[in-house]
This record gives sequence, structure tokens and C-alpha cells, in this order.
Amino acid sequence: MDSLTLAPAEAPPSDVGSSLGSSMPGFAPLAMPAQSFRKFSRRDRRAWVNPHLAATPILARLAVFGGAVALTAYGAYQMYKVVGVGTTTALEWVLVVLFVVTFSWLALSFTSSVVGFIWLLTHSGRPGPLPASLAERTAVVMPIYNEAPSRVFGAMQAILEDVERTGLGATFDFFFLSDTTDANVWIAEERAFVAMRERLPEARIYYRRRRKNSSRKAGNIADFVTHWGGHYPHMLVLDADSVMSGDAIVRLAAAMEADPDAGIIQSLPLIVNRNTMFARLQQFAARIAGPVIAGGLTAWMGRDGNYWGHNAIIRTRAFADHCGMPDLPGKPPLGGHILSHDFVEAALMRRAGYAVYMLPTLGGSYEESPPSLIDLATRDRRWCQGNLQHSRIIGAKGFVWATRQHFATGIMGYLASPVWMAQLLVGIVLVLQSHYIRPEYFTADFSLFPAWPRFDYERALQLFELTIAILLAPKFLGLLVALFDGPTRRGSGGALGLIVSTCVEIVISAAIAPIMMLIQSGSVAQILSGRDTGWNPQRRDDGSIPFGSIAKRHRSHALLGLITLFAALLISPSLVIWMSPTIAGLILSIPLSWASGQLWLGLGMRRIGLLRTPEETSPPEVVQRSNALAAELAQTGHDHEDAIIAIHADPALRAMHEAFLPEKPRHRLGDVDVDAAVAAAKLNDAETIEDACAWLKPRERVSVLADRALIAMLARLPSAERIAQQPSG
Repeated sequence: MDSLTLAPAEAPPSDVGSSLGSSMPGFAPLAMPAQSFRKFSRRDRRAWVNPHLAATPILARLAVFGGAVALTAYGAYQMYKVVGVGTTTALEWVLVVLFVVTFSWLALSFTSSVVGFIWLLTHSGRPGPLPASLAERTAVVMPIYNEAPSRVFGAMQAILEDVERTGLGATFDFFFLSDTTDANVWIAEERAFVAMRERLPEARIYYRRRRKNSSRKAGNIADFVTHWGGHYPHMLVLDADSVMSGDAIVRLAAAMEADPDAGIIQSLPLIVNRNTMFARLQQFAARIAGPVIAGGLTAWMGRDGNYWGHNAIIRTRAFADHCGMPDLPGKPPLGGHILSHDFVEAALMRRAGYAVYMLPTLGGSYEESPPSLIDLATRDRRWCQGNLQHSRIIGAKGFVWATRQHFATGIMGYLASPVWMAQLLVGIVLVLQSHYIRPEYFTADFSLFPAWPRFDYERALQLFELTIAILLAPKFLGLLVALFDGPTRRGSGGALGLIVSTCVEIVISAAIAPIMMLIQSGSVAQILSGRDTGWNPQRRDDGSIPFGSIAKRHRSHALLGLITLFAALLISPSLVIWMSPTIAGLILSIPLSWASGQLWLGLGMRRIGLLRTPEETSPPEVVQRSNALAAELAQTGHDHEDAIIAIHADPALRAMHEAFLPEKPRHRLGDVDVDAAVAAAKLNDAETIEDACAWLKPRERVSVLADRALIAMLARLPSAERIAQQPSG
């Protein structure tokens, strides 16, 4: 075992003592075998307990997919007529194919949003009353990885308090599952946990840090399930930026208890706490268009749904039995550990005969979003790799049809960018060809009429207008839903405020879209060429990135925009007008990216009422409490202190930390921990603690703090100040 476990095996899960030895409950292991993508028998799929609930939503699927096919066929026909004025060339056929691929993606989004709009109008968003009691225990788990402890511990305390407020808190236990690899954050987490225990002495809160963060977040959750999952019929998985109300958590637990066929029930998180310009843009867009999109998914998915990795409740034993994550053959980026494991877990759960579905009108579920365009691109790069890995899983044995559609949607979400870019490039080449290359009348294959690209420009304009209409439809349908809903309308600044904010969001998003097209196209190219993304912690705080870094990141985008503008001007002013959104976005990529992360700009938009959301106008109580606690905990300064200095200077902190450490694994002959060995050598050479701090590298610092013998060596080092105070001679 590679994680901390300090409790005796016989300790019940509800026992919380005052000592650090009870930082985790006693073991209750569940086996979690790795699943096979090549072998599965339908006989192994469990039968529904309530088969009447498992009816396939045929009408919704017919409307979504049948409508998308019909709309795509119409678009393909119109595009063929655009290029089919004369003889259709090979390059024109390429343009038609690229257009159909892109258009089909937009058509599916459009029809799903229309169905979602109808679904929202016919389903009440008011949740029912809270249950009087809950029969089964639920673990609320928050995986953390190098996060600011003040934020995550403040959020969890707010969640815990809100669950207790419902009167049903006795059935919930709360876990911090740390995969932290930063020594300073590690010690700050332990401080925060002990302080939280002191503030809430009766609360059932637990903490453990894995010695090795193998398989990343999926491995973190699997470690919890395989060691402690037997205590809890359900687990509710949070993200490090998640906040959920007590009502939402209790209702999810009640829904799971009431539905023995449910394997995963997903909530719809709303974005909160965002203040930079870009983050507010995402927050508003998700709040207005998100419910329509989620409603459409709910309508056609039925109980064949998907899972987005957090703010969802899971049946623990079913997860252990059927969701063990295998590694893909080969090396990263397309082999090895599966990055987007949540889609795969939903697929495996559904394959086993459990329902996976969403409750989009539950409410009380919140998350945050990246503060700038570059931060989004960093996260998006990892998601891109994870979704492209799904191309190796989509054909797995036993997956239901809807599961394969989820994978296809995720893959296409990233392939759409290079396809769109290829479509633009082919279109430019065709226009160049028609303007600057003279026809060769007397070729080897003589013809009175040469093959020459000709276009029906009037039909092309009509098709362009149709494409823009279906692209923007989800936003306008979301706007209509918001205008019909009194609390949403008032909380977003009234009807006028909603309309103006929607227009602003559309304009800025249109400018950012070509930048993201190039970024995602580059990510796809990197992944296909064999570059692995790794797994870096996300930047969650508001704040700007240095302008020099922004300019370096986007200079190629701006240069491409200038080249495109120059080429288009040489061809035709009308081409410049047609491509103006793309050209403008690329040329302005540096100032746009800079502005995206500016706190003052986002706050200025807030002051004048732009991009306002109801959760911003009247923040939910649990979010307010989370923010207040985070600010209070940040005042301690522990988030930013040097762990080596702190452990050296404070014997009480050192004793507390050593109490958290498990027994050191038995040493295997010939197996050398290089970081620990180097750290020991440096500590042996160091004359002062200042020497040790200067010499120890990040990984070596973690090795020191993970080993009692090395901590003892560290503690014996004097400080430079102490040596200077000693009398000479």
C-alpha cells in the first residue's frame, strides 16, 4: 500500500478521535479489478431491477439524430450546388467533404439544443422536499493535487456545515484525498486538516496523502475505494474547485437510494466566483446556454448518460466491480494511463447494467473555471489528449450505442478545429486559383471547356447565414429560457441586461474562436506526433499572466492573421469581409489573451452589469461561506511558507507531521530511492539549514519529509544565525 493509513483496522468509520492516528477510518477494502476492452459477454450484464425506467427515449433520439442527419443532408446538398456551377474539381470535392464534417457537428449541437429547450419548458426546475431520512452512508471525497489548502479546506468545511444544516449529516463522512507532490503544500494541508479538526471536533473528516500518485486522479479515487470503499455504499466525488449545497448532496444521496439501478447520477455544476474578463465570459455562457445543452443531453441520453468526473454520486461497489481502469497498450500520449477516465468509467458502469444519468435541474452544484485564455488552453491540452485516447476505446466490447456517441462527441470536439482550419485553407486556395491561375485550354486531355472552380456566391452566402444561425442557436435558445424564468432574468440584470450581455458574449467568443481553433489544432498535431502533456496543477486564482509570456504564446497566431489579411486583400475585399471574424481574432490574439486574464477589466464589466449571473447577484449561502472561510484560512500564511524551514524550526509541527507518516516500506535489495539518497547526501554535507534549503530540489524536499530518518538529520542542522551567535574560539 502506498498511501497514509493511521487508524487500526477495527475502527468504525464514524469514530473520530482527537489523535492524528485516526486521520483515516479502519480498512474496508473492495477489490477493483482492471476491466477488459476486448472481452465482455452480455450474460455478465445485470438485469434492471426497474425495467420500466430503462425505456430508451426513442422520440428524443429521433429528433436529435434524425434532425441532425436531415439538416446535414440539406447543408451538403447546398454546398454541392455552391461548387457545382461548372465541373467540380477534386479540390472542390475536398471542400465539400470538410464542410459536411464541420456542418454535421454543428447540426447535432443545434438539434440537441432544440430538444433541450423543449425539455426545459416541459420540466419543472423546482426540486422536491428533502427526504426525512437516509438509510445508507455516503463518503464525500475531494481529490486534491497541489491546490491552495485554504481554498479546498474552506470549501469542504462550508459543504460539511451545509450538509449538517439539513439534519441528515450523520450519514456523510468527508475525505481529503491528497496526491500533492509539492512539499510546501503538503505540510500546509496537514496544518489545515488539524486546524479543521480543532474547529469541528465532532465532524467525521479524514485526510490521507498517497506516497506515489500513480494513475493520477483515477488512481487516487481507486486507492480510496480499494482501501476504505467497503464502509460506504455511495461516494460523492468533488473536484478541488467544487462547492455543493447540503440540499443538493442529500437529494443526490436520496436519488441513489431510491434507484437500485443507478450507478452514477451527475449534477449540472454552475460556474461561480469568476472575476477576470475571460472567466466571467465562461461563467455567463455556461449559466445561460448550459441548461439548454444539459436538457438536450438529458432528453436523448436517458439512462445511457455520461460522467464528467465530479459533483456526482456513485454506487461504490458497482464502481469497484466494474470501473477498474486499465492502461492502454503503448506509450503516451495515446497509450498508457487514460487521462479522461470519467467518460470511460461511465461507459464501463453502463456496460455492466447500471444506469448513468443527469439531474440538470437539481441546483446547488458549483465549480470554477480557468481565469484566462492561456489557462484554458493548458487544461484543454490535457483534455484533448484524453479525448483522443478514446479513439482506441470507442469500439470496446459491450458498450451501448449511446456510450460510443459520447466518445465520438468528445473526439470530434477536438478534431473539429483542424477540420475547420483545413476548410478555411482549402477555401482560400480555391479563391486564389480562380483569381490568379489562368486556365490551360490545350491540355493532353483536350476539352473545349476547362475544369475551372466556379461558385454560386448567392447560395454560398445563404449557406453561410444558415451555418451562423445553427451555430448561435443554443445561445439564443438559452437566452429565451432565461428571459422566461423570472429569478434568472432578474438576477442577470433584467431582460435588457440579459440581451446585451448575450451579444457581448457572442462577439468576444467569436473573436476568441479562431485562436482556440489554432491552439486545439496544434494540440491535436502534437498528440499525433507523440508529445505527452503530463499533468500539471491548474491555476485557479484570478490574476494575469506576464505580457511577455502572452506575446510569446500568441505571436504565431497574430502573424498568421496578418498573412491571411494580406492574402485576402490581394484576392478580393469581399473575401476580407467574409473572413473578418477569423482575421480579426488572430491579429488581435495577443491583446485579447492579455485582456482575458485582467481582473480590473472583469470587475469593470461587473460594475456596469455586463455578463452578470444570478449566482453573482445573489451568491448561494454555501458559496459565500466557502469564500469567507478560504479568506480567513489564507490569513494564517501557511499556504506560502517554506515547509523545510517550518519543520526545522517548530518541534511541535515536526512531531505532528511524523505522526501522519506511515511506516516506511521494507527496503528491497538493489532498489534505491534516488531522490532520498541524494537528499541524504546533501543533508550530510550541509553545515546549516540554509545550506539544505538552497541545495534540496523539489523532489528531494518531498523525500526528506517522507522519511523520519531524513527529518531527524534535518532537525539537527543549526541555523546560520545560531552559528554566528556562538562565541569564537
